[in-house]
Order: sequence, then C-alpha cells, then structure tokens
Amino acid sequence: MSRTASKPAASDPVTPGQAERFAADLARLRPEAGRLGLAVSGGPDSLALLLLAHAAMPGGFAVATVNHGLRPEAAAECAMVERVCADRSIACTTLEVTMGSGNVQAAAREARYVALAEWAEREGLRAIATAHHADDQAETVIMRLNRASGLGGLAGVRARGVVPGGRLPLLRPLLGWRRAELAAIVAPSGLEPVCDPSNADAAYDRVRIRQALAAAEWLDVAAVAASAGHLADADECIQWLVEREWHERVSIASDGAIRFEPGVPRAVALRIVARIVEGFGGPTRGGAIARLVDDLEQGVGTNLGGTAARIEDGGWLFGPEAPRRTG
Repeated sequence: MSRTASKPAASDPVTPGQAERFAADLARLRPEAGRLGLAVSGGPDSLALLLLAHAAMPGGFAVATVNHGLRPEAAAECAMVERVCADRSIACTTLEVTMGSGNVQAAAREARYVALAEWAEREGLRAIATAHHADDQAETVIMRLNRASGLGGLAGVRARGVVPGGRLPLLRPLLGWRRAELAAIVAPSGLEPVCDPSNADAAYDRVRIRQALAAAEWLDVAAVAASAGHLADADECIQWLVEREWHERVSIASDGAIRFEPGVPRAVALRIVARIVEGFGGPTRGGAIARLVDDLEQGVGTNLGGTAARIEDGGWLFGPEAPRRTG
C-alpha cells in the first residue's frame, strides 16, 4: 500500500515555465470552454498531470480515480488520490467498476472509459484528459510495428480523440513530455506515487517493450513519439480521401448490394472495403481485408466473414454471403 505525505498546493514544485508549457499543450487540443475531467490513477504520470493542471488552471477541472478491484491495495490508492485532491480543494470522485471477462488489461481499459464517460456526463465536463506521454507513445509504436500494423496503428494514440464508445473528447496533453520529466515534477512534491506491479510484469507485451527501450540508449524516444504524430497526420489525410472516394465511387443498390469502382491508391481501397465488409457484419482485421483486396485485384471473387465479393463489369460488388447448403 502506498502512503502519501500530502502537501498544500503552495508547495507544489511546478515551475511557471512548466505550467505555461502545459497550458499551451492543452490549449492546442481543447477549443471547447468548460471544465475538464482528469483521469488520475495515483501513478507518477497522472500525479504530474494533476499537479500541472492545478498550477495552470486551478478550479478548471475535476478528478476521477478508478477502482477496478483487481488488487487489494486499489481502494487505499484511490483514497490517496482523494486526499491529494482534498489538500488542494480539487473535486475528486472514486469510480467503482465491474470487470468483464477476457483479456484483463483490455477489460480494465474498457470498464475505465465507460465509467469515466458516465462520470463526465453527470458532472457536466466537456472533455477527459489522461496522462499518456511520449514514452507511452513510443512503446505503442514499437509494439505495433512488431505486429505489422498499418498506418492507423503506427500513428499510435492521438493527442485528441474521443472516449471509446462515445463522443466525449479524449485529450492527451502530455504526449510531448517524457516519463522522466513527469517523475521529476512529482519527486519533490512529497507525494509517493502508486506502484502497480503489473507495470513490471514481463508477461505483458508492453512491459517487455518498455524494458527493451530502456536498454536501447541509442533510441530517441521523443523522436519516435513525434513520428507517430506525423503518421497520425498522414492517417487523417488518407481518411479524408476515403470519405471523398466513398461518395464518388461507392453506390448502394435497392437490394443492399454495394458496388465499388476501384482505381484508387491501395491504402484508400483497403479502408473502403473494410467499411463495406463491416457493414455486412464481417471482420475488419487488416490482414483479412488485405487478402480480400488481393483477390479482387487479381480478378478473383471470394467470401469473408459473411460478405461475398465478386468482379462485375470492372467493379467490385459486395453483398451478404449466400446461406450454406446443408444435408
């Protein structure tokens, strides 16, 4: 269990320069007025987010901390976050969540965002901010490279997105900050951050990547994170093209069949075909869609996850797969 020697806001070690930098990073992501919600776990990164926000925009935000119930220490850690906030007159709510089955980390992430979105709606907050930073971004990019991800995956997490499953803006104002910078903000504050043992468990891909990056002194983590931002710009450009070409090249018949006129760059075709297949309830995994497009480019009709695709008068025609005969 972590114990915290809370200190009043006046002694927090955030410098004016750090507060100004954070305020500028946040302003670039947040055109909306209104209060912000911070997701604070009690780890060093989220505590730094809290201290920076308190220095840059006192009274302009509320805090939520989530108890997944996965570890006996979780309740005490949430109580610690509440004390840190109380010492600074910051509104703080502990959210209790129920975990789903399956992958523990994925289920925890899903439950956390659902709880945060519901909390933000109750409190009238205009966006949620998390403490993802440049080292997190570099880990994500390397992990996805290792899985042969496409452009969308290699763009990493976006500085501004939406809360999964909803429309609430999700902001990551610390993507230009290094883990060490954030730890240096918290260290002299007298706060003892939460230490989640899963962050050192090599059973998880991200932890193994983190350990490998720490040993690669030649690697410029900030540059990798910046490259992810450039890829995100390129991904946005391709998505813009997809929307344009969808209106130009896709037609839907009265019986629901969808026709796509090819002749666009492959990256655009892949996304259009993925959207069509998804509409018929099929899978949108990159590898499966790529193989489907390969077949169509070679003039071969095929099926994928309940979607039938064939060539007709130079176009690609999609519809539901015919029921299989039995008996």
